[in-house]
Amino acid sequence: MKKYTFDAKNGLWYEQCGEYQLPCLTVPNSKMIGRWGQHHRRYLRQHKYGTYTALLLMTAAHLW
Repeated sequence: MKKYTFDAKNGLWYEQCGEYQLPCLTVPNSKMIGRWGQHHRRYLRQHKYGTYTALLLMTAAHLW
């Protein structure tokens, strides 16, 4: 039996582990943020928690 299979319905690769097929998931690369970006994120997290949470839930493109 094949070790890896591709499912065209959802576009994922699966690895055969015994009787189970586990998805081959990867973590997306994140960009490093600079010193002032880290300070701004810390300020939002400590003083503007509602804004921080809203940005975090909107795919976090603004915070990472």
